[in-house]
Amino acid sequence: MTAWPRSGSVDIDPYARAIIARSGELPIGTGDGVAFYARTDDVGKDLDGRCTFVLSGMTPPARYWTLTLYDPEGRMVANAIDRHGFTSAEIVRDVGGRFAISVGPRARPGNWLPSGGIEQYVLVLRLYDTPIGVASMTSREGPMPAIVRKDCS
Repeated sequence: MTAWPRSGSVDIDPYARAIIARSGELPIGTGDGVAFYARTDDVGKDLDGRCTFVLSGMTPPARYWTLTLYDPEGRMVANAIDRHGFTSAEIVRDVGGRFAISVGPRARPGNWLPSGGIEQYVLVLRLYDTPIGVASMTSREGPMPAIVRKDCS
């Protein structure tokens, strides 16, 4: 996962500014939280909407978090059930507090996020009111969820 911590501050770099101008996204302010972007699984394969991936584990400490699926251009992916993400308030967890979210074209039991069968997508994990800074996440020392490919159509 990748983050651009200055995108919500006056210290934003010109490349991040151009990305925001192109996408129209409202970045998270530096004091509000941080967003992490995943375009590949844990072994470096692109997130392919024709395949099923499982995002599982724990998140870094945060008062609230969201996980949203976008196409590579930053638009929400159309799907039959009109679900585009999950929040920490609605996710089903096991007794240890861990969760698993299946992302794929076919319905799965539990936490399922439909990929719409698109060729590529981006997962965005936003942490709000968190003590985690991007500098402390560079070596994956925080409990970031794993992204594992399970099967492909």
